Amino acid sequence: MQAIEELIEDIIVREGGYVNHPADRGGPTNWGITEAVARRQGYTGEMRALSKSDAAAIYRRLYWLAPRFDAIAERAPMLAAELFDIGVNMGTGTAAAFLQRALNALNRGGRDYPDLKVDRQIGPATLAALDAFLLKRGRAGESVLRKAIEALQGAHYLNIAEARPSQEAFVYGWLANRLD
Repeated sequence: MQAIEELIEDIIVREGGYVNHPADRGGPTNWGITEAVARRQGYTGEMRALSKSDAAAIYRRLYWLAPRFDAIAERAPMLAAELFDIGVNMGTGTAAAFLQRALNALNRGGRDYPDLKVDRQIGPATLAALDAFLLKRGRAGESVLRKAIEALQGAHYLNIAEARPSQEAFVYGWLANRLD
């Protein structure tokens, strides 16, 4: 598994520097960090001046530690990397919900572990369900779980474009760069 520093660097490289695309609802963005997120984290400067190290600190704090993707990484490193990427692009609550929904669909009608409440939070119940899933399905299960989550992610991108045609400008890149 890649260390979180490598995952953050990959995101920063993929997102690039400053952009302010007229169709991007996030507005001015630098290193993939929107102005709204930067401001909530106490950044007061011009978005063009947001440093890579400031962006990396935000990614670590808000998109890795706060949603508990580090706890997922202890169990399933490739899954954690996927959730981190989804969290950056769609929000950490969406990433957690995708995990919970996929675990619910893969629990064989509750025989392997109880259904989870899809509360968009990674807590003890979600971690216990993941542990039970991995115990039952082994390492191959991590790959299947990632595929289920990526299917939800792809469907989400298409739903966005269908609901808001202005977002079609981004769909190709989302699918090309976010799904394996």
